[in-house]
Amino acid sequence: MRIGILGGTFDPVHYGHLMMAESCREQLQLDEVRLIPAGDPPHKPDQKITDAHARADMLQLAVSGYPEFVVDRREIRRSGPSFTVDTLQEFREQQPDDELFLIIGADSLEQLLTWKSPEQIAQLATIVAVNRPTQPELTTQQITQWVGGDIAASVQTVAMPGSDLSASWLRERLAAGKSLRFLTPKAVEAFIAQHDIYAAAPPAAP
Repeated sequence: MRIGILGGTFDPVHYGHLMMAESCREQLQLDEVRLIPAGDPPHKPDQKITDAHARADMLQLAVSGYPEFVVDRREIRRSGPSFTVDTLQEFREQQPDDELFLIIGADSLEQLLTWKSPEQIAQLATIVAVNRPTQPELTTQQITQWVGGDIAASVQTVAMPGSDLSASWLRERLAAGKSLRFLTPKAVEAFIAQHDIYAAAPPAAP
């Protein structure tokens, strides 16, 4: 199987995340995309993160009815920081015959060398750098400049259409008492309002 792996805090999940996953599924002909909420994101030590189980529940609501998208809670169950290389190693040990594609934003690719064991990451999975609509297309020269030649050989690029949404912007809207209508699935909007996850969350749209 060809499996895409899309990790992140998903705080909260929004249509930009889902379009990224679908763009990669379609363009790379993936059999499945695993959406993996981080339990303890190592790159956000000073940022307040919503309860991991609530973030996973919102993800589950967002992809309900789409069997190609699977919410994977392994990083929540695992103690310690949620390092990508550890997750990929688990996949390789459990599913040695599957082809793995690590889906990240193009902006994250620029920071890849600050991650734990970036060379091992490139050995375990094809790295898929996704360009947002507002970003210029990545060039081979730019990728090599960011990650070096050995890792660059494992990088593919995917362009996604549509939105340039961010979870931080959704949280700002909620804190200001504004709606998330048409920014995230209705079931996620209702879950946020029902559980009062974010400050000043408005009721879900009818």
